[in-house]
Amino acid sequence: MKQYDYTGKVVFIGIDVHKKTYSCVAICEKTVIKRDMMPASPEQLLRYLKNNFSEASEIHTAYEAGFSGFHLHRYLVDQGIKNIVVHPGSIEIAPRNRVKTDKRDALKIATQLSAGRLRCVFIPEEHKEEMRTVTRLRTAILRMRHKTGAQFKALLFTKGLIEMEDDKKVSPKWLSRKMKEVKELGYSNDFYYCVSLYAEQWLSLNDQIKAIDGKLDVQANQEKGLQILYESVPGIGPIHGRQLANELGDMTQFKNEKNFYSYLGLTPTEHSSGEHTRQGHITRQGKSMLRHIFVEAAWTAIMKDPSLKEVFDRLAAKRGKRRAIVGVARRLAGRVRSCILTGVLYEIKPTKEACSLHKKVA
Repeated sequence: MKQYDYTGKVVFIGIDVHKKTYSCVAICEKTVIKRDMMPASPEQLLRYLKNNFSEASEIHTAYEAGFSGFHLHRYLVDQGIKNIVVHPGSIEIAPRNRVKTDKRDALKIATQLSAGRLRCVFIPEEHKEEMRTVTRLRTAILRMRHKTGAQFKALLFTKGLIEMEDDKKVSPKWLSRKMKEVKELGYSNDFYYCVSLYAEQWLSLNDQIKAIDGKLDVQANQEKGLQILYESVPGIGPIHGRQLANELGDMTQFKNEKNFYSYLGLTPTEHSSGEHTRQGHITRQGKSMLRHIFVEAAWTAIMKDPSLKEVFDRLAAKRGKRRAIVGVARRLAGRVRSCILTGVLYEIKPTKEACSLHKKVA
């Protein structure tokens, strides 16, 4: 690159972060002034910035949120670098741009950062980030336990030990009964070895989940007020309440309901042209775990909250039950946000019909 004078000017740097390398592209006054690649070391990146752009008035950097987390962001900010972490989906891509390289990705980030078209994602406090690793670990181990249980049942099905109509959930008692049945029927040692190994693995994962639940109880006691607010919502119990508390916190990071719904991926897609307005399925661009929690809670909420049941019935008559429950989940999420921001427990209010009937009776 040609020598460029950026003394007293603002430099924008896009960083494409990988496990072993950082690819950097620097832009000043809409001109690319430097392209470099270096080992993935925050300390080496800082030396690179200070050695090459020390005369710049300000240094702005950005990289995509992903596997690397926020360690690099916190390190750069502590050293006086104005860094942001951006959502990968917010980076604009040309329709026919089918070439993807590290340098091109870094150039896109730098270009859009210099134009002011990128926004930083919410960066949680470090201790909150560490707390939510526990709930995420529980979700991962829960999936592993479910998979192990399915493999155990599939192995028994090959020997006719499970009937087609058998939909019983795997439990320690059920495992013990099936293991005893396999042993009494005199199957080979090889088959018994495989079955027992699956059973031991399932029991081990089950014990780990119990231990994690104990850790979550400690977290709930540390944030008792926030936990009570979440658990006051119909359909949200201690585990889901802790997951929401760790992922969403006090919800002050969301400016309005629109941002909150977008974070959850509960915003409907829209294709409007002229006088025609068409809304489709939800975007699903948010966190699927949180979306699943609210949808699952919505099925319980419609049984306890008459106002939500009224909404569900109205939407189900037009769009079907599956779409209706997503609409209820969206409304439930909005009510949860209001409860957390105001510090008021969830209140089940009667419907308009119930209120009018009560007035007539009175």
